[in-house]
Amino acid sequence: MEKRIGAGAAGWAGVASAIAGAGLGELVAAVSAPRSSPFASIGSALIDLAPTWAKDAAIALFGTADKVALLVLIAAVLLGAAAVAGLVQRIRPPWGSALAGLLGAIGIVAAVTRADADPLAFLPSAIAGATGAAGVWLLIRPTADQAGGLSRRGFLVATVSAAVVGGAAAAWSGAGNATRRSIRVVRDAIRLPSAHNRASVPDGADLGIEGVAPLITPNNEFYRIDTALIVPEIDPAEWSLRIHGLVEREITLTWDELLALPLEESVTTLACVSNTVGGGLIGNALWLGYPIRHLLADARPLPEADMVLSRSQDGFTAGTPLETLTDDRNAILAVGMNGDPLPFEHGFPVRMVVPGLYGYVSATKWVVDLEVTRFDRARAYWTDRGWTAEGPIKLHSRIDVPRGSEVPSGETVVAGVAWQQHVGVAGVEVRVDGGSWQRASLATAISDDTWVQWSLPATLTPGEHDLTCRALSRAGETQTAEQAPPAPNGATGHHTVRVTAA
Repeated sequence: MEKRIGAGAAGWAGVASAIAGAGLGELVAAVSAPRSSPFASIGSALIDLAPTWAKDAAIALFGTADKVALLVLIAAVLLGAAAVAGLVQRIRPPWGSALAGLLGAIGIVAAVTRADADPLAFLPSAIAGATGAAGVWLLIRPTADQAGGLSRRGFLVATVSAAVVGGAAAAWSGAGNATRRSIRVVRDAIRLPSAHNRASVPDGADLGIEGVAPLITPNNEFYRIDTALIVPEIDPAEWSLRIHGLVEREITLTWDELLALPLEESVTTLACVSNTVGGGLIGNALWLGYPIRHLLADARPLPEADMVLSRSQDGFTAGTPLETLTDDRNAILAVGMNGDPLPFEHGFPVRMVVPGLYGYVSATKWVVDLEVTRFDRARAYWTDRGWTAEGPIKLHSRIDVPRGSEVPSGETVVAGVAWQQHVGVAGVEVRVDGGSWQRASLATAISDDTWVQWSLPATLTPGEHDLTCRALSRAGETQTAEQAPPAPNGATGHHTVRVTAA
């Protein structure tokens, strides 16, 4: 007599089938359509569809680990859905198998609608869905002696084997992608040309205080906030930049042509609009690149143009005020970061660096297109999601030390960094426990486009103390105490830390 397998076994069979399908899908993606991984395609679609508050919450909770958190969440949801498919198949065949196939169909839609979709974008998710559906159909059958079903031992072997094979395929697809390996070899072999104009760091720019953010942020510590679950890996030989739109002359620039131009070094601080008061989504680097203003001068924008819509290879867009790309600030197409070619995660082979603007309106990574247009004709990725259009950097300061909850009583040093790129910082003030503001010592700034370190000696008596800082800009502005969240144009408020002196 036939009998159904148990509910737990059915759920596990659904999960095993999903792992097998996902693994094979990732393997097919690695071979035929590198940008169409089923897992990452669904994740990228969720990023695009998620409301702004959800993205803000993810960044606030997880910071630069937001993508890892999203991938874990997607995995949990997909495995949960696979378990449900197994349970449905147990009691209402073939609907469980159909549900497993539906997960693959979702992946197909997500993959083929990507801006950078491969010609075979549909294939990895199609393979994943078909494998998952077939696994549910074959594994969840009556357990008689046996009307086509599997014995308990056969069921265990089949499900564990499916999960192991799927997991191994997924692991190999990540490590064995030949295209990805070859582009990494190309990047490692690049020797960037010497700068036509070199940047220098003045004496006194680094106070040398332990715990204060380093003057130059190492590449591996530089924050990363973007929408790319799959980091684009572009062969420089195939890269080009098109400048078009409201211009008298359209320009196309190749990698070799860019490197042949007189490149310039500059030190610029970048900040994310999602940074909270006192947060760490900010970094300072030595960049090598070519001024965008020279390229735009050659293209000759029409008088009515007021915005440049930059586009990434993966479809992300940012709208930058035209005047910020044509004035005297060092807005560049960057090819180098701290003496090396750009890391993949930070835009290799080419990205934009624009002093004075938050990254969401200016710092396009993997940039391939600049369309000269107008704000009333085109909208960018984040402005479509409720953020303001122009995004100038706000005046900020941050306390880096002391940051621990307990400090020795008596003499101590309060120190940190302050910034307002392309305006500059004139001073920083600190107060203890709501007392009078005291002027801190300011390090020598590299330029108005970088953050500056500051310090102030203070005496703390035993007990709890609140330490607060505020910055003063070169334009005469005092950092506001008004508290505001990052959305829609950047957080405001004074940074305060509470310590206990013992």
